[in-house]
Amino acid sequence: MTDAPAGDPPGSGPGRWRVTRRRLLIGAGATFGSLLVGAPLAIEYGRPTLAEWMLERGTGPAEIPESSLVWFELTGAGITLHVPKIEMGQGIHTALAQVAAEELRVRPDQLTVVQADAGRGFPLAAMFTFGSTSVASLYTPIREAAATVHAMLAIEAARQLGVDPASLTAVDARFLVTGTQRQLAYTDVISAHTGPWQEPAEQPALRPAGEFTSIGSSAPRVDIRAKLLGEAVYGYDARVPGMSYGAFAVPPRFGAELLSAAPGDAAGMPGVQQVVIDVPAGFAGVVADTRTRAWAAVAALQLRWSEGTRVGDRELEQQVTAGAGVVLRRDGSIRGALGQGRIVEAEYRTPLAAHAHLEPLAALAAVEPGPAGKVEVWVPTQSPESVTKDLHAAFGEDRAVVVHVTLLGGSFGRKGGQHLGVEAARLSAAAGRPVHVGWTRETDLRQAFYRPPTHTRMRGSVGPDGRIRGVEQRSAAGDIIWAVAGLPEPVRSLIGFDPGGLLGLFLPYDLPAYRLVNRREQLPVPTGPWRGLGLMPNTFALESFLDELAEAAGADPLAFRLAHLSDSSDDGRRLRGVLQTAARMARWDEPLPAGRGRGIACSGDVGTVVAMVAEVDLSGGRLRVTGVDVAVDCGLVVNPAGAKLQAQGSVVMGLSSTLCERLRVHDGQVVSDNFDTYPILEMADTPPIRVAFVGGGQTPHGMGEPVVGPVPAAVANAVRAAGGPRLRSLPLRP
Repeated sequence: MTDAPAGDPPGSGPGRWRVTRRRLLIGAGATFGSLLVGAPLAIEYGRPTLAEWMLERGTGPAEIPESSLVWFELTGAGITLHVPKIEMGQGIHTALAQVAAEELRVRPDQLTVVQADAGRGFPLAAMFTFGSTSVASLYTPIREAAATVHAMLAIEAARQLGVDPASLTAVDARFLVTGTQRQLAYTDVISAHTGPWQEPAEQPALRPAGEFTSIGSSAPRVDIRAKLLGEAVYGYDARVPGMSYGAFAVPPRFGAELLSAAPGDAAGMPGVQQVVIDVPAGFAGVVADTRTRAWAAVAALQLRWSEGTRVGDRELEQQVTAGAGVVLRRDGSIRGALGQGRIVEAEYRTPLAAHAHLEPLAALAAVEPGPAGKVEVWVPTQSPESVTKDLHAAFGEDRAVVVHVTLLGGSFGRKGGQHLGVEAARLSAAAGRPVHVGWTRETDLRQAFYRPPTHTRMRGSVGPDGRIRGVEQRSAAGDIIWAVAGLPEPVRSLIGFDPGGLLGLFLPYDLPAYRLVNRREQLPVPTGPWRGLGLMPNTFALESFLDELAEAAGADPLAFRLAHLSDSSDDGRRLRGVLQTAARMARWDEPLPAGRGRGIACSGDVGTVVAMVAEVDLSGGRLRVTGVDVAVDCGLVVNPAGAKLQAQGSVVMGLSSTLCERLRVHDGQVVSDNFDTYPILEMADTPPIRVAFVGGGQTPHGMGEPVVGPVPAAVANAVRAAGGPRLRSLPLRP
């Protein structure tokens, strides 16, 4: 269904806004064949039906190892938990250790927690860490695996003690024999064990929530000691004996390709050990005895590149302009709704943005000689599967590939793959020794992919009763999922929209008429996943417009939102709960001095709903955010301290994007290539951030990204409430 004049088709009812990340990604990852099967459906019933199909398919059962001993390693020193999901600062290894400890009847600090390697036995796809799904997706599998290991230990302890397993209770990694003083530590059970472990005949029952001692309690980070002592190993820290350093040439402009290369003066420079040139592969690099010498030698290579693009900021903004597109929502009579009442129109823009993670890209590789030599890499990546596939593509399917995942110094989507593992391996294979490659900050910012720019046009009508009559929304953005998913372009064009842009795209309110037209743009600048995908840019537009509609209705922004939430849906009730909680936290009804104001906004993602109140001060002639109150309903909170830090980190990153960040492109090149030209939020400008959790439940939902959604809208709404202008473009400039 392509864009056409607004008509009066039969609607399918309001409230169809809920998009979960797990549903989104399973739809985006559908095979080429299944998408072709769905093509007639899209043609016959329109893209709204296709969007529903993609978003509602679900993920199916989690793919987990059959053996519990893939998760847990039992030695005389204790129990080690191998976590398949990647730790990149979000604290999931701590939360998952708490989950495991609960069923093992141990304290979390009695577990050793390590990152699972790609060869541990987990399906590589299960190691992909994305979309705030780690704790939610592994909550039950880890509990079941831990309960099985506990039962195995109990069976063996009972054999060693000569008692019935039913007579044993366990606490703090010790078995106690009921009615006696006899006890046996887990380590003693493991040390005395020989032969294969006896597994229980049936899956053991899981502990009821009323008996939890770890889940729901705050716990210190399992990696805090290693990080404080400098023992934690990130990609940039990876070292092996006999290692050299490598660097390789990168294109001077987006889209430029290597046409020719020669060593030039590089081969004779001090410390240079190898010059590696493979023009068909687009590769030219150097191995040297130090990193700085490798960088200097690469600069001395004689290289010729194709032109590439000359695009700049202005051309990108012109290309990403909402207008004609594909219809993704068509409820009620939008023509009739916009033909009456007070009409409100506005448009909003967000710019290109970088991930700005603390650790630039890095990788270490050691490639054994010969056509069958093992390829081993140490790499900070969210997807060991992608790295493995890339290495097989470069070196052959017959090569043994081992991927060791290091800690990640931040990622936010940037390290979903990690091509430096391949480049380091190319250099290692040529030099015959391990090679470490690490980018500078400038290279990392120039050679990345970025959050795509967005443009949203909104048009709505408010009746004399103060209620919304209808909203027409036109959105445009560059690719997110399609930029990295690898689907053929004919399939992407057939679908007509990028699934990553759906997050936060739909108004969550009960509207009699609602029409959404989306435009997907293929940009000459690389774009891709950024924290929350489309959640923050879309929520900025929608929740800012809600305040504009409330202003037109002469209504309080909080009361206006509550009046338009459905009481008959779980989503509506949960949003109502977080809105009211955030308002109470911020003392919404208390007046503020002149020049200060509060703004409110809300959103939902991965089963989590969030509301936020930001307070700003304009009295000093500049915009200062003086406080942020956040209410989160994320289901069961495994580690309240860790979840609070995730919420606060999301707010800080959201504020940085709201107040500071805009990636500049000129002549096909990024010119914002370090923090002097790409500033991020500083500690001095970070306000107090208060967090409350509401709702609860039996299972956890996502926490890594949902809280970032409402940040810019809450701040922009607060600026307007403080007497400032209505700001509709990021970063906000009063």
